[in-house]
Amino acid sequence: MAALLSTPNPAPQPPAGLTKPPEGFPRPSPGFAQPGAGFHGAVCEFKRRLIEATLSQSGGNRTRAARALGLQRTYLLRLIREFQVRVPPASSPPRRSTAPQPR
Repeated sequence: MAALLSTPNPAPQPPAGLTKPPEGFPRPSPGFAQPGAGFHGAVCEFKRRLIEATLSQSGGNRTRAARALGLQRTYLLRLIREFQVRVPPASSPPRRSTAPQPR
């Protein structure tokens, strides 16, 4: 057993034949995830696409998108900047209070 503990752990190697992503695999976004970044690049790309899809479904409303994703709105805004997400234009103008404003 002592011999097992004294041998160094070999560096993890990718499985044979998986040197590049398979066909149809999402490509990392330019400027953020480097091609060949492996797992972390794929995770970043997945997050970016999920945020884009959720924003599209919510009509560009970031508050509703954050709620749908289970995130705080401010954290979603940070992710949008970090992943350089293309935000679709809002489908309706921002809501404003109809109460008279004090002067």
